Amino acid sequence: MTIGNLDEVQLMSVTDLKKIYELDDAQWLEETVELLKNRQFLELDLENLIEELEDLGKEKKNSVASLLEQIVRHLLLLQYWTNESEYNDVHWQGEIYSFRIQLKRKLTTNLRNYLDSELHSIYKDALGFVKIKTKNSVSFPSECPYSLAQLLDIEWLR
Repeated sequence: MTIGNLDEVQLMSVTDLKKIYELDDAQWLEETVELLKNRQFLELDLENLIEELEDLGKEKKNSVASLLEQIVRHLLLLQYWTNESEYNDVHWQGEIYSFRIQLKRKLTTNLRNYLDSELHSIYKDALGFVKIKTKNSVSFPSECPYSLAQLLDIEWLR
């Protein structure tokens, strides 16, 4: 078999894998993992593999940002919506605890650094939500009153 034929066989495998990706991404993933385990790097569908890895990174970032936003929302409600605290403070405290536990399980050094760099934006999103929730009847701080360490600390403001 010449090198030209070998390249053609490998190219067909990549083409086949690309077709599988379009039809059944779970099968594509299984076959891609097998190729990686067998060190068959030339047969990989690199275009879709790169896309999937980028999506995985985005998904992880979105997940931890969403959990942190929930923590901020509930802390703001707990601290500033005094009219409702009598009826909701235990619920809000439970939610804060739950979101912190979930976030702790997902957090890595890189994701923590990401949250630190995005804290201002996450706060703005949470602020928008609580303003709607309270019908703009509460005066919330325009800038985040919490550090990332406070937001992540399971014991802080419990």
